[in-house]
Amino acid sequence: MTARLALWLVRADPAPPPALLDAGERRRARALAGVTERNRYVAAHTALREQLAARLGVAPQRVELTREPCPMCGAPHGRPAVVGGAAYFSLAYSDDLALVAVADAPVGVDIERVPPPGVVDGLLPHLHPRERDELVALPESERPSAFARTWVRKEAYLKGLGTGLGRGLSTDYVGTGATPTTTSPRWIIAEVEVGSLRAAAIAVSP
Repeated sequence: MTARLALWLVRADPAPPPALLDAGERRRARALAGVTERNRYVAAHTALREQLAARLGVAPQRVELTREPCPMCGAPHGRPAVVGGAAYFSLAYSDDLALVAVADAPVGVDIERVPPPGVVDGLLPHLHPRERDELVALPESERPSAFARTWVRKEAYLKGLGTGLGRGLSTDYVGTGATPTTTSPRWIIAEVEVGSLRAAAIAVSP
């Protein structure tokens, strides 16, 4: 990857005090029902602000965050961003973990638990036709882990684009094998090692 990129895996416990968060972030943290979810949010956003501040040369509390216009409809619910576009970032959550990426180019990350076989079967129709065929051809014991790596690649890519799931999971092919692929020459997708119980991926525009 040619873009200057940094990646962190953040644990929710113990969570730091929310002193570095802005008023909107503290409000969203308080609105989360579970202790783990609140701690995870605070830990992830604190780490994000610290890393953005180091990159931008400002205090963490002075980093201003916003939402870009959605590429599909123009409404202000697109990719989260730094005001002024001086850096790009992405966050993803799984249980007590958060994956945080900061880059100087558009970036997306995702992390998910490997699902049970029954969940995989229900979600297969939403994937790209080639991905469905590849997964169905696998032994049943291998299908959940292959599905998980396909899903996180796709989510990371769509988050990097700024469209999220509004673009549709069946639109883009990212592959189910050990090596990620993408049909767009403007994006690189890579695996992130997070252990056997989860899958994670990052997509960046180099």
